[in-house]
Amino acid sequence: MEFTEAKRQFIQTWGKLGTEWGINRTMAQVHAILLISSAPLSTEDIMEELSISRGNANMNIRDLLNWTLIYKELVPGDRKEYFVAEKDIWEVARRIIRERKKREVEPVLRILHQLKEIDGDTSSKEIQAFTSMMGQLDSFVGKMDKSVSLLINENENKLFSLLFKLLK
Repeated sequence: MEFTEAKRQFIQTWGKLGTEWGINRTMAQVHAILLISSAPLSTEDIMEELSISRGNANMNIRDLLNWTLIYKELVPGDRKEYFVAEKDIWEVARRIIRERKKREVEPVLRILHQLKEIDGDTSSKEIQAFTSMMGQLDSFVGKMDKSVSLLINENENKLFSLLFKLLK
């Protein structure tokens, strides 16, 4: 396979995977371009590569910066902003997990905590069934949240640090 075709297929595949991570296809494609680039890229470079508008490029670059998946990099003698991606794929995975936890798991936990405590006739079978299910869900999601937190903070946890080193 020629490099140009391999690059195109990777960008398309990463874009499809991005939708599974909870981000839009273009954001994942911008990330893919920066991930495989050997040099910092400008907004114009990204726009040209993906054939997208400046607004679309800027919005997705800003989101990637917020997820800390990419960084701004200064190129001496040039006033344009350039961007590079975090190249350590394990770190990329940790950052994606951290962001998804913040956006998805933590809001659910807040709601489940509230739903366990409802007013009404506590002897009602419906209320008992509801609060029991909310308690079970809260416990399950809470344990999942703690497990994810351990993975995110693997540098602080020797067991997970060792496990990640073995997997690398």
